[in-house]
Amino acid sequence: MALSKTEEKLLRSIIVPSENNPNEPEFPPDNPKFPATPTYKIKIPGFSNVWLKDDSINKYSGTHKDRFAWEIVVLYRNFLMAKKRKQLKGPLPKFSIISSGNAAIAIGRMLRDYKLPRLKVLMDDRIDKKISKAIENSHCELFFTDLSKKALSPREILKFTDNKEGFDITSNLGVGKEVGNYDWMGYEVINSSPDYCFIPFGTGTIFDKILELNKLEVGYNKKDPRFKGDVNKLRNCNFMGVTTDNPESKADKLFAHHLPYHAVDEEWIRFYIKSGFVGPMTGVYQIQEKHLEKASQLANSQGINCEPSGIAGLALMLQMKKKLPKNKKMLIVNTGKIKLSL
Repeated sequence: MALSKTEEKLLRSIIVPSENNPNEPEFPPDNPKFPATPTYKIKIPGFSNVWLKDDSINKYSGTHKDRFAWEIVVLYRNFLMAKKRKQLKGPLPKFSIISSGNAAIAIGRMLRDYKLPRLKVLMDDRIDKKISKAIENSHCELFFTDLSKKALSPREILKFTDNKEGFDITSNLGVGKEVGNYDWMGYEVINSSPDYCFIPFGTGTIFDKILELNKLEVGYNKKDPRFKGDVNKLRNCNFMGVTTDNPESKADKLFAHHLPYHAVDEEWIRFYIKSGFVGPMTGVYQIQEKHLEKASQLANSQGINCEPSGIAGLALMLQMKKKLPKNKKMLIVNTGKIKLSL
């Protein structure tokens, strides 16, 4: 079946200039640039060299999840190409995801702009009604269950969202492996060549990607054209993921009852440290609530747009203040603050 005129127009609108050419970036789709978001110096008492990687400027959600959303649009480009080659018959497949808000809102809004099918979203039945309403208004179809009972497989997620012929993008067990998963963002981070890098850890995808790229560049001489970092510094950089096991935490995007996808393993991190790919303090750390409040106050005083989950890296830096050198380069990854409405 040939593409309709509408589908042909849609296919032409999804433009991917390159996979890894920094002179022909693919994100953000309406104004591609590399780096896509800024990194700038901020003032933190007791430290002289603190920088912020700020993904709060992203258009659709105000968070790093816009990057993920773009990758989903690119997956639809693949479907359209398959349909044009008559390898795919019938309507375009739909995607399902478990989300607490940010990913669903970013993906839904971008799918709406490209006139693509609505996203099917599975949420915990205790989710804040303001969040669920914002998701519903973002070109999403909502489904609810008790997510605390057990981790769900991709097939179970599809069943819960009435999408047996579609695909789950929560997990990297299936179609999620096809998503770029923040490689452009990862290079933006390591190109800063910090001594310490603090990264919010919800699903662990960003942390995983940054460590993987760092390994390839400092350990295997990969030399992607996007890489401009200092290899000697990055070999000793301490990459610190920030998470919480507190279901009542203000950093709600960093908590999950179950992770239905590959989790970063302590043995994997230990291997990276022993192999000389990263610094000795690299790991995933639990944040204390009292430091989240202080971090938010400091960020807000400097006009940084963030929520507790997004600025959790700064909270961990404050929590570890006595253990950290005061003049080394610190990089805080701010994943932003969700826009409940546009």
